Amino acid sequence: MNKLLFKDIDEPGLNTIDVYRRRGGYEQLRRALSMPREAVLNELLASGLRGRGGAGFAMGKKISFLPKGALDIYLCCNADESEPGTFKDRELMQKNPHMLIEGIIIAAYAAGANKSFIYIRGEYVLQADILDAAVLEAERAGFLGENILGSDHRLSLVVHRGAGAYICGEETALLDSLEGKRGNPRLKPPFPANQGLYQGPTLINNVETLATVPAIMGMGGDAYAKLGTETSTGTKLVSVSGHVKRPGNYEIELGVSSREIIYGLAGGPPEGRSVKLWFPGGSSSPVLTGDDLDLAYDFDTMAKAGSMLGSGAIIVVDDQTSVVDVAYKTAYFYRHESCGKCTPCREGTNWTVKMLERMKAGEATPMDLDIIASVCDNIIGHCLCVLGDAMAMPVGSMVAKFRDEFEEYIEARRQESYLGTADPEPELALIQGAVA
Repeated sequence: MNKLLFKDIDEPGLNTIDVYRRRGGYEQLRRALSMPREAVLNELLASGLRGRGGAGFAMGKKISFLPKGALDIYLCCNADESEPGTFKDRELMQKNPHMLIEGIIIAAYAAGANKSFIYIRGEYVLQADILDAAVLEAERAGFLGENILGSDHRLSLVVHRGAGAYICGEETALLDSLEGKRGNPRLKPPFPANQGLYQGPTLINNVETLATVPAIMGMGGDAYAKLGTETSTGTKLVSVSGHVKRPGNYEIELGVSSREIIYGLAGGPPEGRSVKLWFPGGSSSPVLTGDDLDLAYDFDTMAKAGSMLGSGAIIVVDDQTSVVDVAYKTAYFYRHESCGKCTPCREGTNWTVKMLERMKAGEATPMDLDIIASVCDNIIGHCLCVLGDAMAMPVGSMVAKFRDEFEEYIEARRQESYLGTADPEPELALIQGAVA
C-alpha cells in the first residue's frame, strides 16, 4: 500500500527539524510560496481530500468558503483527539511534528490566514512538548513569522493545551475554549468559516488532514486523487483496537476491504473467537456486524451500510463479549462528557445509562429496549452538536441489531435477581482495549 503519512515514521530523530529537512521537509512549503495562493488552493481542490477528523468534508471547499478581504483569517488545527479508540494523531504529532507544521503553513497560505493555533488535548503532555519544540525550531529556521522564505506570507503558530474535555473536540466548543471560555458548542449558523475564532473567518481542520497537505503538494492534487476511490481519495490512517492480535495505527488506501484491515493488518480476534460487532469510525459510529467485514472501507460505503468512517478508529468486539456491556460503557462515556448545554443530550444520555443500569441490576423488561430506542430517536438531530448523536447512534444500532441478545440478557438478569445472585453495581470501565 502507498504510504504518505507513515513513510519512515519510525526514523530516529524525525521529530527534529534537521532530520525532517534531510528527508525533503519544508521543500513543499518553498514550492507553495512560489505559487499564487489560488494555485495552491486548486491543488487541494483537485486532490479531493476529505477531512480526516470525522465529518469528511472536502478541505479545499472549506477553504473556498472563507470570505476575501482585509479581515484577519485564523487557522485552527484540531488536535483534541478524545474519541475513544482514536490515537492516530498522537503518533503523527509525536513522531513527525514538522510535517504537521508544514501542512499548517501551506494551508494558511492557501486560505490567506496569518494567525494559527494547534489546540491539543491536555492529556497529550509529551506530544505538546514535542510540538512546542518543533514550533520553536520552525521559527528559528524562518518558516514561521514575517516574510516566510522571502515571501509576503506571514504566520504565527501557537500550541494551546486543553484541559481534558471531550466536548472541546467539537469545532465551536474548541473555539470557545481557545478564547478562554467554557467549552460549549455554539449555535450554527454562523459557521466558523464566516464567524469563528474572535468572530473572524476561521478554517478548522484535523491533524491528519493538515499533515496530508505536503504530500499533496509533492505529488500534485490530480495524482493524489488517483489513490483510493473516486469520492474517497488518498490514504487514511486507521487506529485498530479492541479484540485483535495486533492493535495499532495503520495507513491504508481508502477503498480497501474492511476484512483486510481487521484480519490482514490487525490479525483478527484471538484464536477461537469471531467478530461480533465493530465500530468503523470510533465509538460514536453506528456498529456493524461480522457479516459486514467484506465492505470497502471508504466514506460512501460506510454511509450506505448505515454507519460512518468517522475518525478512522476501528474498535473490534468479539463473540465472547456482552453487547449490553458494550452499550453501557459507550453510553456512560458520553453521559460523562456531555457539556449539559442542551436538553436532548443532557437528559437523553442520562436516561439511556439508567435504562442500561436497570438491565444490569436485573430490574428491566423488554419495554426498556423500546424506551432506549425512542430516547435515541429523540436525540439524533436535535442537539447543538453531535455529542448526543454520538451516543444515540451506536447504542441505538446495538439495540436494533442485537435485540435478541438484549432480551436474553434481561431475562437472565431478572432470574438472577429473583434468586438473589445478581450484582446491582454496573461496571464503569470503558470498552476493553478501546482507549489507548
